[in-house]
Amino acid sequence: MDLPTAVSAYNVAVEGFREQEYPMLKDSVYLDHAGSTLCAKSLMDAFAHEMASTLYGNPHSGSWSSQLCTTRIDDIRLRLLRFFNADPSEYDVVFVPNATAGVKLVVEAMRALPEGYSYVYHQACHTSLVGAREDARRSTCVDDFDMDSWLRGKDPFTSAGPPSSATLFSFSAQSHMDGRRFPLSWPRELKEKSNDRTTPLLSLLDAASFTATSQLDLSSPCFAPDFVVVSLYKIFGFPDLGALIVRRSAECIFDQRRYFGGGTVDVVTCKKEQWHARKTRFLHERLEDGTLPFHNIIALDSAMTIHTRLFGSMDQVRAHTSSLALQLFDTLESLRHGNASPVCVMYSERPDTSDSLGTGPVVSFNLRNSAGGWVSLGEVEKLAILHKIHIRTGGLCSPGNVAATLGLEPWEMRRNLSAGIRCGADSEIIRGKPTGVIRASVGAMSTKSDITRFLEFVKEFFVEDHPTSASPQERCKTSLPVPPSIRVKSITVFPIKSCGGYVVPPGVQWDVKPEGLAWDREWCLVHPGSGQALSQKRYPKMTLFQPSLDFEKGLLRVTYHGSGADSAPQEVQIPLSADPSLFGDESKGTSYQVCGDEISAQAYFSPEINNFFSQSLGAPCVLARFPAGGRGPTSRTVKARIQKHQHARLLCAVPGSFPDVPSPPDSDAEHPAQGKMLLANESPIMLVNSSSVDALNGDIVKRGGSKVRENSFRANIVIEEDQESKHTAYSEDTWRKIRIGNQEFKLLGACRRCQMVCVDQTCGIRRQEPFSTLAKTRRFDGKVYFGAHMKHEPRPGDGSLANQAPTIQVGEAVTVDAWIS
Repeated sequence: MDLPTAVSAYNVAVEGFREQEYPMLKDSVYLDHAGSTLCAKSLMDAFAHEMASTLYGNPHSGSWSSQLCTTRIDDIRLRLLRFFNADPSEYDVVFVPNATAGVKLVVEAMRALPEGYSYVYHQACHTSLVGAREDARRSTCVDDFDMDSWLRGKDPFTSAGPPSSATLFSFSAQSHMDGRRFPLSWPRELKEKSNDRTTPLLSLLDAASFTATSQLDLSSPCFAPDFVVVSLYKIFGFPDLGALIVRRSAECIFDQRRYFGGGTVDVVTCKKEQWHARKTRFLHERLEDGTLPFHNIIALDSAMTIHTRLFGSMDQVRAHTSSLALQLFDTLESLRHGNASPVCVMYSERPDTSDSLGTGPVVSFNLRNSAGGWVSLGEVEKLAILHKIHIRTGGLCSPGNVAATLGLEPWEMRRNLSAGIRCGADSEIIRGKPTGVIRASVGAMSTKSDITRFLEFVKEFFVEDHPTSASPQERCKTSLPVPPSIRVKSITVFPIKSCGGYVVPPGVQWDVKPEGLAWDREWCLVHPGSGQALSQKRYPKMTLFQPSLDFEKGLLRVTYHGSGADSAPQEVQIPLSADPSLFGDESKGTSYQVCGDEISAQAYFSPEINNFFSQSLGAPCVLARFPAGGRGPTSRTVKARIQKHQHARLLCAVPGSFPDVPSPPDSDAEHPAQGKMLLANESPIMLVNSSSVDALNGDIVKRGGSKVRENSFRANIVIEEDQESKHTAYSEDTWRKIRIGNQEFKLLGACRRCQMVCVDQTCGIRRQEPFSTLAKTRRFDGKVYFGAHMKHEPRPGDGSLANQAPTIQVGEAVTVDAWIS
């Protein structure tokens, strides 16, 4: 059977595996190494059967179950070495929680050397390898040019440094960012040219990405690294385990390691004498501190068996994934907008199935609109989540490679940090440069249908068939009409961030504070471990917490309308008063993360309150309060600003960038202060126009979807026209100031939306609309906008009661005072 036929047959088989093994996940697309990290049902069944039929004990015991466990682990250790074609007489395997833990073991050993170590690492290294520089006496980062010079005999260090006992060189077999593969012969070549060295040169290879889809052959005469770290979950899908493979000739490096854990020593004395004798038979006995994750190791045996049955050899996996990656690369590279400009900027090299080095099955790229502007990675990922597409965006834990690829200098990265761009946050466009990339990585369980669906996704949302080069002003065919009579349709406050809203009854005068509407987003639920505020993006059922404000009794009542744990109470009462006894001394000044900001809030210590939220939501959390009137870390400043597309006098729903309009400042430090807010994302008050909702619903219905409710947009104020009038949808994009009753408000800019608008606020279920349609009709500069941010503006010099204690109510007239110019 020729290679194309074999690959086609493999793909058909994998599609069958997917249908049988993952019936609940058949609508998902896996392009984030997940093609090889899916836990096969048959694997879990095999592991469960063994756990239910055999008793295994702690291997550090003499019992029958423990000795059985020890024997099984020894067998599995040998089987894993054979999987990598490693001779047990030359290599030992140390089981670790993950590849990074293996790196740390090597670093600990090098650090314990009498004079420490010098460190050289390649620019394409994973963050975990970069971090090893912090313990080195001196370190340097090398690129390909530097490597060529080093291989020709030039010292990689540009200046003399403190003496060290050894030099450690680290590199990746395959870049985590763009899939490029590096010569595994580097360590051998370096050693051959360093015979005259007075100190040893050791090498550490990160093979985590490489081994997911290719055979690592430790028997090759060209292979010479002393230490290899691999991620076993990336190969087999389960268990969550890593391995450090150590060449026995390099074991002596670990002799200086100081720490010892349970099971790694033969004798330990305490009190009168403090002395210990380490185990000496095998290296893994000295390094595997404490009780091994023996259930995970036993699961590895089942994983290797199932992997072989499903996929055959790693060479078959490699041929399959290379074929898919080539199809993906070629199609993305060929995509063009209507004006013939390319859609994708490719960072990976074209995969070559005939080249053993070349590029692995990883395709990294960024998207441009038809005007040449970058598409926001945050918007790509939000849409991908809604369409069940698993990709990865951002820095990909490859800081050196990403910076070099995107042309980011260190000073630019520092500035981006000060502008709020951090690892794990939405990557944005800063001064015309993206801060991350899109990565689609193909795995053993990926199929042609995954590639096809992903390409259809890119074409649908990011290929502009009918672009225009006209300016926003030129695209505006008519001037804006004079606005007709408008009124406040509804007022809603959200006492607890990301939870349900309290609808203000008609006829009630509602206070307006400097930070927004009274009682709006003054509380939040935070994870007790990470300190991160919870949101509907991850916990959509937060909307089922329905608040009610009882001012007569001074209580915030919260009722849960979901199907939580049977033991969970269905209502909790929270005093509105900021009584210090509710929080306790230990909660004062506690630091939490809200929308990228570090804040100081007070957490409730009441088990009744916190258990109510944790048990109902099914996630550990505590309630914290961030009351109005704070300063410093107990206050937040407004982030919203007028967007470039709003400078056009008439909104035109054409995606793209407007280079003729000056860009807003990149960071809050460059932008004039806009006032304070509490726990809202960007501004004190959110305004939505009901006519805009109607227009959006019309577009959704045309696309075959179902209408969405106004509450999907979680607006504080919804406005509507009188029945006898009709004003333009999205006209709020062009307003600068409005008056509600006798109160004035400044509009701060259009609201950038995320997939949270797809959460049905009545049942907590996430759907595709309205974000999918918004991405087609309301995307500007690669970002999706709907609604308007605003804040109250007291009239200077007005000493009236209305100005000192401002209020608004449902039904009041809304007047547009000024337009964006």
